[in-house]
Amino acid sequence: MTFAQWQDLAPETAAREIHARARSRLSPAQQRAAIAYLRPEAELAADLAASRRDAPLGRVPFFVKDLFDVGGLPTFGGSAFLPEARPTRATDGAMVQAVRHTGAVFAGKTQMHEFAYGVTGENPTYGDCENPRAPGRTTGGSSSGSVAVVAAGVAPFALGSDTGCSVRVPAAFCGLYGFRMTPRDAWIRDALGLAASFDTAGWFTTNAVDMRTAVGALVGLRTSGREPRGCYLELPGLDADVALACRQAAEKFAAPAEPTVRDDLLHGFKNSNDSYNTITALEAWEVHKGWAERFRDRYDPNVWQRLNRVHTITKEQIANADLGLATIRMLWTKYFLTYDFIVLPASPSPAFTKAECTFENRMRILTLNTPASIGGLPVLTVPITLPSGLTTGLQIVVNNPQSPVVNWALGRC
Repeated sequence: MTFAQWQDLAPETAAREIHARARSRLSPAQQRAAIAYLRPEAELAADLAASRRDAPLGRVPFFVKDLFDVGGLPTFGGSAFLPEARPTRATDGAMVQAVRHTGAVFAGKTQMHEFAYGVTGENPTYGDCENPRAPGRTTGGSSSGSVAVVAAGVAPFALGSDTGCSVRVPAAFCGLYGFRMTPRDAWIRDALGLAASFDTAGWFTTNAVDMRTAVGALVGLRTSGREPRGCYLELPGLDADVALACRQAAEKFAAPAEPTVRDDLLHGFKNSNDSYNTITALEAWEVHKGWAERFRDRYDPNVWQRLNRVHTITKEQIANADLGLATIRMLWTKYFLTYDFIVLPASPSPAFTKAECTFENRMRILTLNTPASIGGLPVLTVPITLPSGLTTGLQIVVNNPQSPVVNWALGRC
C-alpha cells in the first residue's frame, strides 16, 4: 500500500491493519527479529485520528530503527543490555521529532544488527532478519528490521541509518527505495552512534512517488532549469548478472564515465575500505569504551571482535586512514566541480543466504559503498529487479540532500 492508500484508511482500520500485517506477513520468529516494539492498537489508532490528513505525511504510519530515541521507550540498539548502560530519554530524538512534525504517526521500533556494526542483518539476540521478498536470504543490515517491515508491507515508511551502507544495501537487497542523509546533522547527532564521521540518518519507501513525498516533506525538493550532468561508474567485484543489470538501469540516468574520469575515481577509491574500517573502529570504540568491559560477555561475539580490534591498530594505519579520507574527499570535491551526480552499483550481488554472509562478501559490499560514506555524501538508492526475480540497486550520489538531482532522478524511476 502507498502513503495515499494508508492515509485514506480510517484510523482504527489502519491501526488494526498494521497489527494484522505484522502477524500474517512475518512469522513469529521474524516478528521478533524485525520488530523491537509495536504500539498498542488503541494507542496507535488514537494518534492516527489526531494526525491531520492534509499534513505533508499526515496519517502515514512509520517505524523507527532502534538507535533513534523515542520518548519513554528504551533504546536497545540491537543489543541485550544498552538501557542498563545508557539512560532512556524522556523525549523524542531529533529525527523522530522531525518526522512526527510532518504528520506521520509512530507505529513501532525495529530491530537492527547489533550497534549498527554489520551489513548482514544477523543478530544472535533477536534472530537474523530474513528478506520478506526472498525467503532464506538476508535483508542486509544494519537497518534490517526497518527494511523488513516496509518490504513486508507492514508499514509504508521506516527510518534507518547508514554508516557504511545500511540504508543502501538493505534497499537494494529488498527491492526498495532508500535515502541517506549526511553525517553530523541534527537528525543523527543525538542518536546512538557507531562512527560520527560516517553515521547518517535515512529511510525506506516501497516506491518512487512515496520517496519523493518523504524527501519533499523532510528535506525539500528543488528543480533546476537544466539537465543535470552525471556519469555511471562500474566498480569492481560485481556478479555478472548484477553488472549487466546495473549497466542497463543506469542508462536512464547517465552515460558511462569517460576513461579519464573512470580511471581517476577507481584509483582514488581503491583504499577506501581500509580508511573506512580503521576510522570506524577508532570512533566506535569511543562510543563503547565506557561500558565495553562491563558488558563484554553480553555483546555479539562478532561485534565485540570488531570493537576490540581497535587495540591492534597502529599509528601508521591511522596516518594512512587519515590520508585516505582526505584524498577521497578531495577527489569528490574535484568531481562535483564538473558533475552534479554519479551513479554507482549498490550491491555486488542479490541478497545473501546465511552461508554467503562471509567476511569476503562484507568487503565486496563495502567496496561499493565506502567511497560515498567517506565523502559524507547523500545518496538515493533505486531498486533493480534481476532476471532471477531477486534485486539489487543503484546509488545516485549527490553533494547536497536538496540537490535538484534527487527530484529529477525520482521522476525517471
